[in-house]
Amino acid sequence: MSVSSSVWPLIYLTEMPLLPQQVIELVSDPACGGIDVFIGSVREHTQGRRVLRLEFEAYEQMAVKEMQKIADEACSRWPVQQIAIHHRTGTLQVGEIAVIIGVAAAHRAAAFEACRFAIDELKQRVPIWKKEVFEDGEVWVAAHP
Repeated sequence: MSVSSSVWPLIYLTEMPLLPQQVIELVSDPACGGIDVFIGSVREHTQGRRVLRLEFEAYEQMAVKEMQKIADEACSRWPVQQIAIHHRTGTLQVGEIAVIIGVAAAHRAAAFEACRFAIDELKQRVPIWKKEVFEDGEVWVAAHP
């Protein structure tokens, strides 16, 4: 998905680095007293193995549609004012951000619950596949366990 000028979409799939402050600004609203942000980054070890990098692939058109459905569902289940879901594709090194979800609501409980729902559903439903590359091999992680 390409970006024009300084306007960033709420639902975003890109090979470019993700920016937490950008997501916060996207969801900020004077009616909201709570903003919850989940940031998922590449960790250096998985199940006792040293991670060198992660490689993400996606069926972009379907992934963006499913991310939007998740955002819509979160907004219908909780009194959420705004939600943004940004995910990376391509090769990410240890420490790089793979996903950011930002949720703004009048009260913190709704923001927390909607944010957790969004990341859990994203990992279950969105066609984004992850290859973990280790010092001693690599493995594709199931997109939908």
